[in-house]
Amino acid sequence: MKSITTTLMFVREQAGKAEEAIKLYTSVFPNSKIIDIQHYGADEPEPEGSVKLARFTINGVELMARDSHLDHKFSFTPSMSLHVECESESEIQNAFTTLAKGGTELMPLDNYGFSEKFGWLNDKYGVSWQFNLSEE
Repeated sequence: MKSITTTLMFVREQAGKAEEAIKLYTSVFPNSKIIDIQHYGADEPEPEGSVKLARFTINGVELMARDSHLDHKFSFTPSMSLHVECESESEIQNAFTTLAKGGTELMPLDNYGFSEKFGWLNDKYGVSWQFNLSEE
C-alpha cells in the first residue's frame, strides 16, 4: 500500500466551490499550500472551470478535493471530520472563528471535561472540523 489520502468531494449546493474552500483552508493553517489544481475543460463532463482534482496540504498533511455536479444523494457529514490539535489559545481561537463564519457550530469552543478547550463545527462548505487545544 503506497498511501491513504482524504478526499473532499464538493457536491449539491457546494459543487463548484472546491477551489474557494482550498484557498480558505490553506490560508488558515501554517505550513499549508496548494500543490496542484486541475480544472475541467469545455468538452468535459463537468462544468468548465470546476475542479477535476486538486492536491493541497494543511499543516503538511496532504488532502485532495474535487467538484461533482452529479445528482449525488450524499454530501459532507460530521461522522467524518478533520481533527486539529492546536498548540495555543490564539491558534485554536483564530482557526475555529475563521472556519465557523457562515457555518454551524456543533460544539462551541469550551471545556467539555475531556479537554480544556474543544470545539466542533461544520464550515460554510459543510466540511466538519474538530479543534482541540493540546495539553502537551
